[in-house]
Amino acid sequence: MTEKKLPFTRETLEKIIETYPTPFHIYDEAGMRSYAKRFVKAFSWNEGFKEYYAIKAAPNPYLMKILRQEGFGIDCSSIAELEIAEKVGMSGDEIMFTSNDTPVDEYKKAVALGAIINLDDISHIQYLDDNIGLPELVCFRYNPGSLKEGNAIIGHPEEAKYGFTRSQLFEGYQILIDKGVKRFGIHTMVASNELDPDYFAGTAQILFELIADLSKKLNISFEFANLGGGIGIPYKPEQSEVDLERMSRGIKANYDRYITENGLGPIKLYFESGRAITGPYGYLVSKVLHIKDTYKKYAGLDSSMANLMRPALYGSYHHISVPGKEAVQTRIMYDVTGSLCENNDKFAINRVLPKLAAGDIVVIHDTGAHGHSMGFNYNGKLRSAELLLREEGEVVEIRRAETLDDYFATLDLNGIDSFKV
Repeated sequence: MTEKKLPFTRETLEKIIETYPTPFHIYDEAGMRSYAKRFVKAFSWNEGFKEYYAIKAAPNPYLMKILRQEGFGIDCSSIAELEIAEKVGMSGDEIMFTSNDTPVDEYKKAVALGAIINLDDISHIQYLDDNIGLPELVCFRYNPGSLKEGNAIIGHPEEAKYGFTRSQLFEGYQILIDKGVKRFGIHTMVASNELDPDYFAGTAQILFELIADLSKKLNISFEFANLGGGIGIPYKPEQSEVDLERMSRGIKANYDRYITENGLGPIKLYFESGRAITGPYGYLVSKVLHIKDTYKKYAGLDSSMANLMRPALYGSYHHISVPGKEAVQTRIMYDVTGSLCENNDKFAINRVLPKLAAGDIVVIHDTGAHGHSMGFNYNGKLRSAELLLREEGEVVEIRRAETLDDYFATLDLNGIDSFKV
């Protein structure tokens, strides 16, 4: 069970709202740092262990600066994300570039920053060599296909667009050897938002067995094995967070069996978790605009799926709190909605909450990953601000809210007058 606590009171939120109108996303620095320290400690047995934060989860350089201080690298998949790494001062093996269907300009940027290049397809070897040249260190992404069960978010591995097949790995690494590459890494990721700690030990076993086979048959050594991300978070109160220590013990047992006992170590272990690092420590703060009573009761908020699309996209559950109404006895079932012209613009369906009224503050939990980052501008909705609750209690704005000028910035509105139809 997970107790859904808030790091702020209603009174604190009311003061914040005086300066920063709702809706906004707010992140809890203390919570992020605490989890980051625990994650690193769980794998302290592996020399060279590194977590590369999947910046797509919350692409904000202020958050990345905090996580870098905790020893994290950055996992990037686009040129904009590489730019974030550069703005934070990151380079070299602090950056893992894991992309797919990648244009040459993005590879050029990654190479210029000295990032570790993680190739998604065997054809990308020649593509990279022809356009830029192969770097000193190359990594391949492995897709185990039917050997490993995926899940609803990322899909079943054999149906996913990502990665090399097993036979392509043997061929691909041989191509690298023939081209003079001397340093190698390997990567896999086959699930997203997985809560079973033993699942990750099983993934590690598959990868470690593969490393043993590749090392023996191709006579190469691997510097690192990137076990990907996918560590889930308990969105629902009845769920429990992943036991990091148990997960680590399971991975270590397989490391000892397939790496150490085969004389293949030491191999550095990497992760690229995003959701687990910042997800539980982010909140979407909104206000109730309207209460509608027709065939159902609806609580309409001043935010919408443009601020948080996971419930509409995946049918995902996000817990909802109403600060200041914890003791209210009257409970009513609502659909909690936004104002987009889409019927699936709902944060919750048939959710029992304290009786709501216009003006009530509503906090949606676990939006620190794939929340603001997945926002969009349909219906001309403007993306909200991002705030950071510092460890000492100060609140700072780390991204301002969009304005109408931002929305229209790519249009030549002055040209409308001279445009003839």
